[in-house]
Amino acid sequence: MFEFILAATARSYFFMRRFMPTAIVIDAINTRRGLKWGVPAMPLAVPYALAAIYCRSQIEAGGPGWLNLLVILCLWNTLKPLLIGPISLLKLIVVRVREAVACQGP
Repeated sequence: MFEFILAATARSYFFMRRFMPTAIVIDAINTRRGLKWGVPAMPLAVPYALAAIYCRSQIEAGGPGWLNLLVILCLWNTLKPLLIGPISLLKLIVVRVREAVACQGP
């Protein structure tokens, strides 16, 4: 039973990393060439936030309860671009400092 759960978790993880839009963007940003795109990618959070607000208003208007799952998913996908901006900026600073030190040489 444990092996089945582990296999299902691994397969779902790799599926999400390969096909979900925010995961693809974050993987692209976490490369050396993509670090500069972290801050410009932050506005990608806006459509997810608007979708969460819309779903929440539908729930409050008497919509189905399963929309709560979409609200949680949209909020999670809103956080990812918002957090990757400052994180990629810090990573870029670290990389640039290391490159500058490496260019100085002994």
